[in-house]
Amino acid sequence: MKAIVWTAYGSPDVLQLQEVDKPIPKDDEVLIKIYATTAFAGDSELRNLKTPLLYRLPMRVYIGLRKPGRITILGQELAGEIEKVGKDVRRFKVGDQVFGTTGFWMGAYAEYKCIPEDGMNGVLVTKPANISFEEAAAVPVGGLEALFFIRRGNIKNGEKVLINGAGGSIGTFAVQLAKYYGGEVTGVDSSGKLDMLRSIGADHVVDYTQEDFTKRGETYDVIFDVVGKSSFSGSIKSLNQNGRYLLGNAGLLKIIRGRWTSGRSSKEVITGTASNRTEDLMFLKELIEAGKIKSVIDRIYPLEQMADAHRYVESGQKKGNVAISVDHKANEEA
Repeated sequence: MKAIVWTAYGSPDVLQLQEVDKPIPKDDEVLIKIYATTAFAGDSELRNLKTPLLYRLPMRVYIGLRKPGRITILGQELAGEIEKVGKDVRRFKVGDQVFGTTGFWMGAYAEYKCIPEDGMNGVLVTKPANISFEEAAAVPVGGLEALFFIRRGNIKNGEKVLINGAGGSIGTFAVQLAKYYGGEVTGVDSSGKLDMLRSIGADHVVDYTQEDFTKRGETYDVIFDVVGKSSFSGSIKSLNQNGRYLLGNAGLLKIIRGRWTSGRSSKEVITGTASNRTEDLMFLKELIEAGKIKSVIDRIYPLEQMADAHRYVESGQKKGNVAISVDHKANEEA
């Protein structure tokens, strides 16, 4: 099968289309014929190892000190069709259309991938019938991360919610989920993304290139900083009493300051990372089927142009998600 192989730490050029062995499912696994994946920002950060300093050495130890070894195919999100099932699989059958995440095991930048039916890392459910494979592939990581934080924010009907970094994979789902739970939502991102944010339900928008939301004089019940780049002190001052500051991608210093603040005031700082749970992905699927939330797709690249997709993601211009289409027929003819 064809796959995009991660050959070294570095620029998008280290992602190369190669022929590799097609995986064989174990007794508890399904073999998925992948029709779509995504160029997720987290994949890009891992590729060039531009992760928080605290995690870089452990990640090199796990993946490979000099170059990738344990993981050589990136990609956390996928959508496709089950081609084969292991003898112990009960939830799925051949022909089921599915979507999900491989978790830290990666491997979705390929024509095929094996995933455990009920793995501790990855998660898989049947695809909503009312969306494309590309739209489905863009749901799991961003959707689950957004759901994790928005739920922990405990938004009550009519509360004012600000989402910083609202125009990305996680942020676009966070805007829609905050609206679903009754929030009055302000989305913060660059000027080119503001119309898109309005189109998915943001009540107000702020262009961070022109204005610092922490200096506007507005206060909020919940602030969700998806990208972890807002001023900590400014965000705390912008919270109402009993407000919640949700910190995605938090560094060690902000985690420590968050615990101090939570213990000494009425304002709570919440950090963490979503766990991949089947019931949570099922919940997102139901919202999609009901028309309550949707994936925002900016561009779709073919698998062989993965390096170009990563370059676009790193430009900071993408609105929502960059999807990757896997054309098996074209690859077979090639």
